[in-house]
Amino acid sequence: MKRTLLNGNERESIERWAKEVVPSLLYSETPDDLAEVICPRRTKNLTLPVARPIKKVMALALFSLDDTLPSRNARAFVRCALLNVGQWALNGRKRRTSAADFRNKLAATLQEMLNGLSELAEQLGKNAVNPVLINDSAETLDKYEPFTSEKAACAVSSPPYPGIHVLYHRWQVDGRRESNAPYWLANCQDGEGASFYNFADRRVEAIDMYFAASLRTLNGIRKVLENGAPFIQMLAFSDPVNHLPRYLENMRAAGFEEVLPAGTARIQRHVPSRRWHATIKGELNGAREIVLVHRAV
Repeated sequence: MKRTLLNGNERESIERWAKEVVPSLLYSETPDDLAEVICPRRTKNLTLPVARPIKKVMALALFSLDDTLPSRNARAFVRCALLNVGQWALNGRKRRTSAADFRNKLAATLQEMLNGLSELAEQLGKNAVNPVLINDSAETLDKYEPFTSEKAACAVSSPPYPGIHVLYHRWQVDGRRESNAPYWLANCQDGEGASFYNFADRRVEAIDMYFAASLRTLNGIRKVLENGAPFIQMLAFSDPVNHLPRYLENMRAAGFEEVLPAGTARIQRHVPSRRWHATIKGELNGAREIVLVHRAV
């Protein structure tokens, strides 16, 4: 969806939806067939008081899509916006988000996304470039075009952080109560388990699984990079004393050397909004990210 350009009719319909339909997404409204949109299995924990108004507004938004938007692409675009704003409103929030705040954020997000899509179309027109999105593990990149015939000149990545378990595929509502609502909004089947997205599960001993999976992906990235190509990553470490050296060893084993001129230090940044599950004590803990710069050798 991120590379799908919309035609004029689709853009106008989305703008009209944002202007006319979004303000009408009221908690008091209950169309006769609304229950058909809400799947209890896929909206787990959205019945909590903190989430119930947002669930209703999102259900009303989904209920309106078929009648107000002309194409699958336009509906998918709005679903992406609902995912973005739904995560903002519910995932890890300490304070309740009102339905009014949700509607305002949704309208603003739709306009921001449309502006971004216009910029993408302009750049693609100038450079005659057709971006390719590959939905697969980095281990298999060399099996896809254009990498079957040419190498990449640069790679940028933010892989899963070792020892830091993040629910990429779930929202945490009202504390630690997990919800699979993202798949409800996206209208797709629930994917893999948490270990798939984190390279390992939550067990302490699973750190060896993480580094084994990490090495496989790094090997896959190295296969599609030309010699000398820079590889830039942002990571955090729950146990930097032990995990950072192991990660650097993986980089060397995969065919990379770190670019760190003498007398310089790695770039770091503190992430003040990092949630409780990633705030772990340490020099480079889950709330402090670092940038690693390597080159393919």
